[in-house]
Amino acid sequence: MSVTAHSTLFSPAIESFWQHTFLGGDVLQHSAELSVATQADLDAARRVMLLRRAAGQLQAVCTPALAERLALRQQPVRNEAMLRERLQQADLPLHGADYLFHFSEADKTALMQEITPSSVRQLQAADAELFAAFQGAASEQDLDDAYVELDHWAVFGAFEQERLICAASMYPWDGQQIADMGVLTLPPYRGQGHASRVVRAISRHALTLGYQPQYRCQHDNIASAALARSAGLSLFGSWEVISPDAAD
Repeated sequence: MSVTAHSTLFSPAIESFWQHTFLGGDVLQHSAELSVATQADLDAARRVMLLRRAAGQLQAVCTPALAERLALRQQPVRNEAMLRERLQQADLPLHGADYLFHFSEADKTALMQEITPSSVRQLQAADAELFAAFQGAASEQDLDDAYVELDHWAVFGAFEQERLICAASMYPWDGQQIADMGVLTLPPYRGQGHASRVVRAISRHALTLGYQPQYRCQHDNIASAALARSAGLSLFGSWEVISPDAAD
């Protein structure tokens, strides 16, 4: 599937977060096509990460120990293929990539001027029975993939005849002013715009509280990527982290 990035300007908070993540440590090489850096404080689950910006540049970061193991100081990599070959030779496979979507500054302005539809509202603890019925009507796979929970930082839902048919939840991500979201629509109600309206409503709520909405989905999740675009988000890039099966 081809996902086309809009020519957009993202929030300085978003740019700053990813800039610090990938270029905030010891920069080993940097060009318009490829940057490689080390960060001493990466946790084990993210000891190697790649970010392919929608504009084209590939950014890589790893721990200093892995930089030595990959000989990145002694033998700089010329391109992405060389970097991935080094990772493969070192038995450091990457997990399947996630698309990262954010609202552009221009699209946020339009979003904040909207009025939330009457069929969409924020969910509270008092909605536990409705939410339990919603979960009971969804498959285990859908529940695992979406990770929508009533006790998350913010939860919104769409209703049809008082039945909860779509829900999205958010939680602060990586200790930043970024709110990562999940969304799930019950199968009989998909393709009717419910998820798009819920995503926009919960995103508006996050922005009101000073958080930047973030939407992630794996590359092979065509429907989820399409939802992000229909909700007005723009592609920021593709993010990969080291696989849990990678060698220590």
